[in-house]
Amino acid sequence: MPEDGVTLPEGAKVTVIADDDEEAFEVSPEEERELLEAIAGVERGDTVSAADLFERLSRKENPR
Repeated sequence: MPEDGVTLPEGAKVTVIADDDEEAFEVSPEEERELLEAIAGVERGDTVSAADLFERLSRKENPR
């Protein structure tokens, strides 16, 4: 059951992101859409290795 007296209608869709060590945060509908798209991408395997990410970032900081 949600905290702080929040009530939801039966069958309501909600997104829950929980981490016991972090404070709660709110996102706009656009930010929620972006998060859900990113999660779906990861589930599809659309990922980049850390090495590739650092290489891309390095090229942006030091264009040739």
